[in-house]
Amino acid sequence: MYTAITLLGITGAVSAVILYVLSRKFEVSEDPRIALALDVLPGANCGGCGYPGCGSFAIACVKAESLDDLSCPVGGTDVMKKVASIMGRDAVETRPKIAAVRCSGTCQARPRTNTYDGARNCAIVSSLYGGETACPFGCLGLGDCVSACTFGAMHINPATGLVEVAEDRCVACGACVKACPKKIIEMRVKGPKSRRIFVSCMNRDKGGVARKACASACIGCSKCLRECTFGAITISDNLAYIDDTKCRLCRKCVPACPTGVIHELNFPVKN
Repeated sequence: MYTAITLLGITGAVSAVILYVLSRKFEVSEDPRIALALDVLPGANCGGCGYPGCGSFAIACVKAESLDDLSCPVGGTDVMKKVASIMGRDAVETRPKIAAVRCSGTCQARPRTNTYDGARNCAIVSSLYGGETACPFGCLGLGDCVSACTFGAMHINPATGLVEVAEDRCVACGACVKACPKKIIEMRVKGPKSRRIFVSCMNRDKGGVARKACASACIGCSKCLRECTFGAITISDNLAYIDDTKCRLCRKCVPACPTGVIHELNFPVKN
């Protein structure tokens, strides 16, 4: 009996020594800056930074030689300055962004041509056919983006059938962009006083076809292009696009658009 107890004690002691040696050999020491970065990050875990969560983003910041390509859309420049201070690096100034829905096809402008009777899911409908209207590029209005947004910034307007963005809740995480199968949601520069101008259409059909499908479609007429003196507007595949990094918010392009598809948001009313 004493022999068994002795052998058991020796086995336990040897195992403890082995476990201790192995734990020391494979010990992974965590950089204390990771915890400090986590403390200043918003903790939204939205994935807008390109990483699965704030913890992964903090680790990426520690390992990166530069923070130029790293940004937290929820926290913005203020948070990145704090992270940069922890890392002993310089933070890059970023312009706040917000989601923009590039579709003007309301129920009046883009009437239904058929009725879908199936799963209420944009991804499913998009994989089956173009949708309930003659425009295959527009918003399907089934709310995949609404479900994807964890900040309550997206909702469907029952009067227009289009998704809308609640500006005071949008943190530019990009979840809605990824969720939209039609790719009509874009992250754009928020602009001073939240003022911005963009072409609210993604229809790439030729003018006559696009206009027949939707009264509010871009017809690629180039009138806005001729009005812009800053080189902010381009025409490609029958569709106009405004570069928010070049746009000076002069608004000359807005009245030039014959279909009213260029949207101006949060500007004071002109006299």
